[in-house]
Amino acid sequence: MLRRLHHTQPESFAFTPANLEWAKGQISKYPEGRQASAVIPLLWRAQEQEGWLSRPAIEFVADMLGMAYIRALEVATFYFMFQLQPVGSVAHIQICGTTSCMICGAEELIAVCRELIAKTPHTLSADGRFSWEEVECMGACANAPMAQIGKDYYEDLSAEKLRELIARFGNGEVPVPGSQIGRYAAEPASGLTSLKDHEAGKSAHSATVALAVKVGDTAKRIDGTEVPILTPWLKKSAAPKASAAPAPAAEPTPAAAAPAKLAEVPATEAPAKAPAKPAAPANMVGTKPKALGRARRFQPDDLKVIEGIGPKMEEALNGMGYFHYDQIASWTPEEVAWIDENLPSFKGRASRDRWVAQAKLILEVGVEEFLVRAKTNDY
Repeated sequence: MLRRLHHTQPESFAFTPANLEWAKGQISKYPEGRQASAVIPLLWRAQEQEGWLSRPAIEFVADMLGMAYIRALEVATFYFMFQLQPVGSVAHIQICGTTSCMICGAEELIAVCRELIAKTPHTLSADGRFSWEEVECMGACANAPMAQIGKDYYEDLSAEKLRELIARFGNGEVPVPGSQIGRYAAEPASGLTSLKDHEAGKSAHSATVALAVKVGDTAKRIDGTEVPILTPWLKKSAAPKASAAPAPAAEPTPAAAAPAKLAEVPATEAPAKAPAKPAAPANMVGTKPKALGRARRFQPDDLKVIEGIGPKMEEALNGMGYFHYDQIASWTPEEVAWIDENLPSFKGRASRDRWVAQAKLILEVGVEEFLVRAKTNDY
């Protein structure tokens, strides 16, 4: 199935402070040079924040991870869990249409969605509050037909029950998920025929339904404030602090927002109640490499060939006066330290991804041979 980005896109995207902190924790799970492994969780968090995955969100995540935009786009368009168009502000309803559900009445559920929401899938209702789609098997065959609404399953549905659910969601209610005919889990619809001693001692809800009830809003999207952000591999466990840097008064442009939002992942907790000190200028670290006013012969090298340099990073480097492989190859450790500190994006990129070693190899063997070796990190 061909999946395209939506024809209408927002101008920019940025994680909320809580979600940005969460994203940094995810990135820190992976060893140096493998931060791109976090692309799926970060894309998913972006979707949870906005409801769908826009092009600015995909590019924002790619910039955080030092990926070329096309690589992040490949992931976003391959997996159907990523919604590439706006979804309902109240609920997005996913009707299972595979064999068990189809036999048990999924087509009737789809007819209800066409009547009450929109005639076609992936289309917002007139009031923008609902959307729907048909999906493949979601593994609740014993309780067919079913639908996933928000984060949870609503099972043992009928056309009448789905109408009722949509009406209740529209009224601001949050119906309890799980079986809609009173089944505890996936026992026979006619009642237990064995293990009947379980009947007397069972809780009101199965484990998954109990968790949804505890959250209190099955359709609510995750925003990063539900539980503390756990990063035991950094020997820390901290929820986002209320004293986090406030949002700017004016809406920044994507380019202007990047330096403030793509901060370095901290390795340790900051000292508690440390006296406030004016921040030292970033350019006091290391030695600034010699820069050029423009590319030689107005023909800059394609710095994106170097692993860890994406389009936004290349643009930033060009803006700092660095256009050519030989410039990067000549950087000393002190100059790399200056670049690491002053990059207007994820700090530490130059040393972590060994830009100098890559640039030297490009000058030695050429771009084509370098790309062959880069597949095995042979530089």
